[in-house]
Amino acid sequence: MMIRLFVSLVATLFVFVPAAQAQVQAQIQGRLPVQAPAFSSSRIIVETRGTGPDIIFIPGLGSTGSAWRSTADRLDDCYRVHLVTVRGFGETDIGDNVSGGLAGPAASEIERYIREQRIDRPAVIGHSLGGQIALRVAADMGDRIGRVMVVDSSPFFPSLVDARATSAQVEPLARLGYQALLLFGDQALKSQVAAFGVDMGLAGDMVFQGLGLQGGDRRVLAQGLYEALTVDLRPRLSQITAPVTVVYGWTRDTEAPRNRLEGLYRYGFQGLPRTARFERIEGAQHQVMIEQPQRFLAAVQRFLS
Repeated sequence: MMIRLFVSLVATLFVFVPAAQAQVQAQIQGRLPVQAPAFSSSRIIVETRGTGPDIIFIPGLGSTGSAWRSTADRLDDCYRVHLVTVRGFGETDIGDNVSGGLAGPAASEIERYIREQRIDRPAVIGHSLGGQIALRVAADMGDRIGRVMVVDSSPFFPSLVDARATSAQVEPLARLGYQALLLFGDQALKSQVAAFGVDMGLAGDMVFQGLGLQGGDRRVLAQGLYEALTVDLRPRLSQITAPVTVVYGWTRDTEAPRNRLEGLYRYGFQGLPRTARFERIEGAQHQVMIEQPQRFLAAVQRFLS
């Protein structure tokens, strides 16, 4: 019995070892693609599907990669889509996002993912806080990024209320929001901030509207809120070499702040080396890809072409 098992084992080795050697030799000679190692991160989760040119989707505050699912479903037959989730959003494990910064480490992990998975000049699309993360990645990686789309996002959200605003001026308000979210949770946050007499205008609407979409761990949501209100990426825009498209929700109502967004965006993105392209999506508010999925998909297709 033992002899038969030994013979079977030897036979198996002789069958598979030459095959493995042939596969390695073929990879060396360029006949087969070299498989990238599996990616693991304590900061982000990435779901990948489809084949073709690469698109990386980064969701906003309180959203997971599923926020992009309807768009990804229409693209994954001719593109390889990478749906990023920041740990602690939705029902995901918080991982190392339990402490420290949020957007900066998430951007660094996305950059590591691009390098380790050998992704060549991907398109990067980010919504809200995810748009700021996309700008960080583009500034850090230069010409390794093919193009960038930011969706209802800004390099500095308070500038959508007052172009003269500074991080130092906004920080006390951001700290208040941080503490309120930890104490009261995402559902009660907006009303509690309003109770203190704070009016954040359009910038507040853009930041707060994402909180209740899928929610998440209060600690991560609070940190993300604080960073969205205080981090000013305008000084880094000059480092972005990839073309940038800015997509935002818009209304024909001339009394509504969203009717005047393009001028504010043009001012905020003026530090880019090349002028950004602006696309407004009529009938959408902050969650553009969910509220107007067909119009948003058309904008993405134009962006990719």
